[in-house]
Amino acid sequence: MDSGEQPQPPPEFPVSVDADSKSTEFRPFTITRPHMLSFHLSWISLFSNFFSVFSIPPLLAVIRSDLHLSSSVVSASGIASFSGAIFSRLMMGPVCDLFGPRVASASLSLITAPVLLCVGAVTSPFGFVAVRFLIGITIANFVSCQFWMSSMFSGNVVGRANAVAAGWANVGSGLAQLLMPLVYSAIVGLGISSSRAWRLAFILPTTFQASTAVAVLLYGQDRPVKGKARDEARVRVGAMKLLLHGMRNYRGWILALTYGYCFGVELTTDNIIASYFYDRFGVSLDTAGAIAGSFGLANIFSRPTGGWVSDEMGKKFGMRGRLWGLWIVQTTAGLLCVLLGRVRSLWASVVVMCCFSVFVQAASGLTFGVVPFVSKRALGVISGMTGSGGTVGAVVTQLLFFSDSKISTQNGISLMGMMMIICTLPIALMYFPDSGGMFCSPSSTRISSEQSHETSDNNYHLLVADETEPK
Repeated sequence: MDSGEQPQPPPEFPVSVDADSKSTEFRPFTITRPHMLSFHLSWISLFSNFFSVFSIPPLLAVIRSDLHLSSSVVSASGIASFSGAIFSRLMMGPVCDLFGPRVASASLSLITAPVLLCVGAVTSPFGFVAVRFLIGITIANFVSCQFWMSSMFSGNVVGRANAVAAGWANVGSGLAQLLMPLVYSAIVGLGISSSRAWRLAFILPTTFQASTAVAVLLYGQDRPVKGKARDEARVRVGAMKLLLHGMRNYRGWILALTYGYCFGVELTTDNIIASYFYDRFGVSLDTAGAIAGSFGLANIFSRPTGGWVSDEMGKKFGMRGRLWGLWIVQTTAGLLCVLLGRVRSLWASVVVMCCFSVFVQAASGLTFGVVPFVSKRALGVISGMTGSGGTVGAVVTQLLFFSDSKISTQNGISLMGMMMIICTLPIALMYFPDSGGMFCSPSSTRISSEQSHETSDNNYHLLVADETEPK
């Protein structure tokens, strides 16, 4: 009998993998374990979160009438729905670093699901604002989704994996805009009063969110090799040191600003677009919901396209290609946003809105095509910073342009587009020592192991700490 343990053979996977067992292939229409099953669990769970958060805006016309909400309260509730996600997104990064994305995601969904039922018990303006704040915390799961994808997929496909997962999940906002008015109308059709009907409608998103959270816990897997011990260095460093390590990286702050004016603008548009078409063009509640739904539904292909473009530009031009692609697409989105506020006819507005949705959502995919290469030790923190930037951008935009009755909604939309163009410019300041920047070549000097792993498209690794890293 051998005294020593026999070495365990490397696990076999149905896809090609790299040295870290991360998939070098992305097959979104399969459910093979563990990579693609984790992909589907991640995006479906986040889909339910977006559905929950954006189940309220399409019914605002009914809710504000029933609760006698003023325009200032409606605006405050919109700001509250984004504010709830700012701190929670930032903290979700270290939580994923320490406990893994599966537990982090499912726990948040289960904790916030009961809040959705509380919507039906709201009777005052304060209660409405408070509930929207608490429900908004749910979309912090965006960070766990992106972290999970970066744990499962290698650098050559991580951009498109991140983008497809987030893009398909964001469709939840569009489906909520489309479906919730129909659910409300169906309940009214049963002879139930309008006041009770909109309250009962929130049983749907509550059940959906809780169900997906349970599925993540039962069938999810944090990393490709099940049961593999979490990096000791990750636990040793601790949440606070991880947070500080990531927050010292200036690239993370630039990406947070950039994301604030692509995804943040997308969130703001989701919040106002149904009411905008309802009030300005006098369409019905169902029609306004359908138009608003088309904005979110574009995520089926637009954000994934952004991730694909980022990966392809990375293959051909390195990090410089990823940065130029992001700048071009987001600037184009800003110009279309300016135009959206200027057109005066219904159908022209719908066409411009659809074009705008494609570019602004693709810009989000391109942003997270850069994120995984910023910091290997603090990937969760960088993801959290960037994700929080999206919600901060939404809050600031809502405060600046859609909370003052002196600024019309159409002018607010155009000003929002100008902010997008301005806030995209700092991308030019981003520099990666071994990859360069938009205008600068890579450094010719010898760089550290950490920098090499953190910034190279060809040497992407997730949280593999070693003794060469600064303590």
